[in-house]
Amino acid sequence: MVNAGDMNGSGNLMDFLDEPFPDVGTYEDFHTIDWLREKSRDTDRHRKITSKSKESIWEFIKSLLDAWSGWVVMLLIGLLAGTLAGVIDLAVDWMTDLKEGVCLSAFWYSHEQCCWTSNETTFDDRDKCPQWQKWSELLVSQSEGASAYILNYFLYIMWALCFAFLAVSLVRVFAPYACGSGIPEIKTILSGFIIRGYLGKWTLLIKTVTLVLVVSSGLSLGKEGPLVHVACCCGNFFSSLFSKYSKNEGKRREVLSAAAAAGVSVAFGAPIGGVLFSLEEVSYYFPLKTLWRSFFAALVAAFTLRSINPFGNSRLVLFYVEYHTPWYMAELFPFILLGVFGGLWGTLFIQCNIAWCRRRKTTRLGKYPVLEVIVITAITAIIAYPNPYTRRSTSELISELFNDCGALESSQLCDYINDPNMTRPVDDIPDRPAGPGVYSAMWQLALALVFKIVITIFTFGMKIPSGLFIPSMAVGAMAGRMVGIGVEQLAYHHHDWIIFRNWCRPGADCVTPGLYAMVGAAACLGGVTRMTVSLVVIMFELTGGLEYIVPLMAAAVTSKWVADAFGKEGIYEAHIHLNGYPFLDVKDEFTHRTLATDVMRPRRGEAPLSVLTQDSMTVEDVETLIKETDYNGFPVVVSKDSERLIGFAQRRELILAIKNARQRQDGVVSNSIVYFTEDPPELPPNSPHPLKLRRILNLSPFTVTDHTPMETVVDIFRKLGLRQCLVTRSGRLLGIITKKDVLRHMAQMANQDPESIMFN
Repeated sequence: MVNAGDMNGSGNLMDFLDEPFPDVGTYEDFHTIDWLREKSRDTDRHRKITSKSKESIWEFIKSLLDAWSGWVVMLLIGLLAGTLAGVIDLAVDWMTDLKEGVCLSAFWYSHEQCCWTSNETTFDDRDKCPQWQKWSELLVSQSEGASAYILNYFLYIMWALCFAFLAVSLVRVFAPYACGSGIPEIKTILSGFIIRGYLGKWTLLIKTVTLVLVVSSGLSLGKEGPLVHVACCCGNFFSSLFSKYSKNEGKRREVLSAAAAAGVSVAFGAPIGGVLFSLEEVSYYFPLKTLWRSFFAALVAAFTLRSINPFGNSRLVLFYVEYHTPWYMAELFPFILLGVFGGLWGTLFIQCNIAWCRRRKTTRLGKYPVLEVIVITAITAIIAYPNPYTRRSTSELISELFNDCGALESSQLCDYINDPNMTRPVDDIPDRPAGPGVYSAMWQLALALVFKIVITIFTFGMKIPSGLFIPSMAVGAMAGRMVGIGVEQLAYHHHDWIIFRNWCRPGADCVTPGLYAMVGAAACLGGVTRMTVSLVVIMFELTGGLEYIVPLMAAAVTSKWVADAFGKEGIYEAHIHLNGYPFLDVKDEFTHRTLATDVMRPRRGEAPLSVLTQDSMTVEDVETLIKETDYNGFPVVVSKDSERLIGFAQRRELILAIKNARQRQDGVVSNSIVYFTEDPPELPPNSPHPLKLRRILNLSPFTVTDHTPMETVVDIFRKLGLRQCLVTRSGRLLGIITKKDVLRHMAQMANQDPESIMFN
């Protein structure tokens, strides 16, 4: 391990790497990286390049290329992430419509594209054209009646089951890591944890394909969270092409932070929101340099998606809305109520979903992932089809709920009773009494809301790609639209009430129900994820509603306060703890008055600490110690009697160094003395050749005294990204504290199961 002190040259890893071993400086799977060591290695590399750049023009050009490599990686990530997002959007659009019918003129056209190209489409019947035929029209030449409805219903379910089965089979066979949202694991990886294969090429390919399939199947999930995972896979692929990033896990994580920003940028068409999301929600280490690069990657990704124009509206998003009335102070009360609803829904969802996922992990249910997906898909399709608000794709539903009712809207939600004498401009339609279509839509929305709330609990966490942003927004948008219509009708029928009198005169356009849907969507998404700043920015970028930042802020803050009153964890942190990942959340506070001596190992009654001595152990002794223990490294002391600390040696590098020495150095045998000092020890004549391992020794391991408060130790682990620190008293080694020990102690203090922390 090489820490901050190595920048001064002590224990420098670079002289050890003059003839590098294979895999030196790398980490084993499911282990945490050492941030200080990675920082030190990058500093050494940079210093070496700078000094060489003065030697020749070629070296100077190489130094420039090295400096620009970061921006090149960002450009490539943005281009690929934007392209994949555009392709996914187009494919989802087509496959979602395929469940209901097919375009005869070109089968690869979605319903909307099919009718765009038709010359026989009228404005009133813009969703109907001869080229687009439902399955009943194509197979039995009937578009109405019970038999046509039953056939369409049956084929809708069959297509949904086919898509879901194909998706779960691909995930199970080719890329098990392609399941879920990916954000909990991305957060853990960015905090320094190694999960090999999680960001691999197979995961990228399978997640992209299966994401199209599961979203098209009609399951209650979204593609936005998984798009962050897809973008991070792109980041990992491109960083492996540049040694600056492929050989340094710390630098690689800077690239992945920027890739996460690009993922949100294309998921929502929100480049600034993407950067803030990466900063607020997923990144662990986010220097200013990464902020600029994230901004550039998000910009390129958004530009690429805009060039593809998947929604055909010259916008980055499907939900773009324009409202024509301002909001009024009296409306803050229903906005805050929506915030309370969002916080309560977030709490309910997290507790129920985690309980279900825990049941899946600990019972026989987890052994049948394919069957679980098929059953949930069948239930979703059977219940969703009869209700027009659950039958369509969730993105289209949110888009309709956000929309303002203009003069040309044909939606049931806009079935108001018009005044025949109205002579107002199209954009300024006054509040009107609700017609039968609105009341019918309210019942259907209420049923859809209950269905979405229940089915999302069971859907999120299955062995398929599943995002949570869109289902959460749909729940909030449905609740918000119903509240908005209620407030609108109240204002229309009781405009003489004191709360309406000042701002809602008869014949005025006072209340915009679509705005309530937007605020409700933000509140529910905030309640589940606990985002605040990035959420508000994403919402106004998503909808173009810059004027409505204050209502969005009020709802987001209220939902966070309400949800935090029941538990501080958002859904991603809850899944991290459920999986036992070693994640030290910067938001967690440690207020207990324990000391380092209470947490360090060995504890009283345990075997003494396994250590190496500086010049009295043989190669065989070291190999035996490595074989009999599974520790990540060993403290090096002067002798077992004095136990005065010299440094720390990593397990992996000891194995590699001994293996390399046996292959390359003559005279190194099992009874060769291993020494970590500058000069070899005095040995009797005819002794085998000693093995010097000082170059792999970290001479400045991080140490604390036994009376250091654990509050300070937790802060040190969090801010410096340590794997372990040694506990000493007056230079004498007493014990060791690893990241796992810290996390287990924090869990114990919070009355949770410390054994739930499975990795170091």
